[in-house]
Amino acid sequence: MAEVRWADADDLAQLAAVEAAADELFVPLGITDLPPPATAGERAAAWRVLVVGRPVVGFAVLELLDGAVHLEQLSVHPTHSRRGHGGALLDATIAAARAHGATRVTLLTYAGIAWNAPFYARHSWREVPATTPGLRALRAREVQLGLDRHGRRVAMARGVPRTGS
Repeated sequence: MAEVRWADADDLAQLAAVEAAADELFVPLGITDLPPPATAGERAAAWRVLVVGRPVVGFAVLELLDGAVHLEQLSVHPTHSRRGHGGALLDATIAAARAHGATRVTLLTYAGIAWNAPFYARHSWREVPATTPGLRALRAREVQLGLDRHGRRVAMARGVPRTGS
């Protein structure tokens, strides 16, 4: 498995293609109208972007939200799935949160899709109520985008251990 690193400008230019390929996994579930992938410029505005592979085969977009680090997006190209890239990106996300001094990482995802909430649950994320102002605002945006029509969306969080554990 390739090493996770901070994205540079060349990496950012590759993210839309990875995201589009990963979104194709939703098509057999009847989900064909997800929002288009973000542009490199939009991704460059994120707090942090982690990538794996040269060329990039997976990425994680991190934002700061309500005193926590928020995992806004995690995508792995389907031809590189089930090789530990997603887990490595999650571990690097926790490390970035720890370095920042955050005590938790949050995310929003589909509850019933195997590579969504069940995947995160296997990596110690737990479902939480979206009670913070930022998470409530993100959920409202998801509703506005129509994401709920494809299944129940949930907020999840994982604590950030103080050590490398």
